[in-house]
Amino acid sequence: MDKKLISTGAIFGMLAIIFGAFGAHALKKVLSMEQLTTFETGVRYQMYHALFLLFIGLIPSLSEKTKKIIYNLIFLGVIFFSGSIYLLATNDLTAFDFKVIGFVTPIGGLLLILGWGVLLYHLLKKKR
Repeated sequence: MDKKLISTGAIFGMLAIIFGAFGAHALKKVLSMEQLTTFETGVRYQMYHALFLLFIGLIPSLSEKTKKIIYNLIFLGVIFFSGSIYLLATNDLTAFDFKVIGFVTPIGGLLLILGWGVLLYHLLKKKR
């Protein structure tokens, strides 16, 4: 599980850098400042959670079950949250109206929050 966590964290981090560079250079010419700011929010949260996955993969005191729960929550959270933000920010560049998937963004955010919550719960539980 640690290898999966760290590998996914590395992939998410690498993609965040690629998307960030793409936004700063290519999209800067075709998106409004508001759309660019929205796109950058997706990049930022993806990077935060890439680092979080790396961190979780390096904590020896967490059980495999806890790591798996956190992994699933964060993986889906990043896909739903950042993924939907990327699509919504670039909505004007496509023929498809991605606003229909806008409901996915807060679901992704909730999954990210739950991932952190699971970590907090298990850390507090161990202290007792």
